[in-house]
Amino acid sequence: MAYRRTPAVQARLDAQQQQIVRAAVSVLARSGYAGLSMAAVAAEAGVATGTVYGHFAGKSDLVGAVFRQVVEREVAVVSVVTAEGAAVERLIAGVETFAGRALKNPRLAYAMLAEPVDAAVDAQRLHYRQVFAQSFEAAIRAGMADGDIAGQDPWISAAALVGAIAEVMVGPLSQRSDDDPDSAGADRVVAEMVAFALRAVGATGSGEYERIAPGRARPGHDR
Repeated sequence: MAYRRTPAVQARLDAQQQQIVRAAVSVLARSGYAGLSMAAVAAEAGVATGTVYGHFAGKSDLVGAVFRQVVEREVAVVSVVTAEGAAVERLIAGVETFAGRALKNPRLAYAMLAEPVDAAVDAQRLHYRQVFAQSFEAAIRAGMADGDIAGQDPWISAAALVGAIAEVMVGPLSQRSDDDPDSAGADRVVAEMVAFALRAVGATGSGEYERIAPGRARPGHDR
């Protein structure tokens, strides 16, 4: 007779798995992909290394779970800020949120966006870039309908924006540390990315938004 886990046992195993994933996020944020190992995660979670292997086949499998948890959370935040309002405002909010949140946790963001990883993890990274792009695509499409954004292929432009943001962020993320966040420098990078995004999609009146640091009220928009 096959053994069936009771609901209580399954709940305990699920909780333990989440504990391991949270520990992996902490290790990744502190040491990057290169510094993450099953043993390091086990020590962070306060469990045996064998327990980690009981939940995940190996490092790639574990990092895949981390990607799903971290990136899905970030996607959800970007989706919320780009869901309502004027199209240009939605685009600005999406860029500020995507880039700004990454710069607040540079080591983790670098691992998520650019650090060399296994092929399976890299495939997952590319998938989530496409998911991020969907939020930008919706804003661009709405702006085209309203006449606030020039006519174009909204998907190509959205994918290009996500790729450009990720590429530009590689330098700042790899050079900064969580202990020395350089918020002024981060604001400048995000503001430049906003200005670039508006120029790239041909947003009307984009000059009004040039070099406006994130967190400040924009023309016609009080935070």
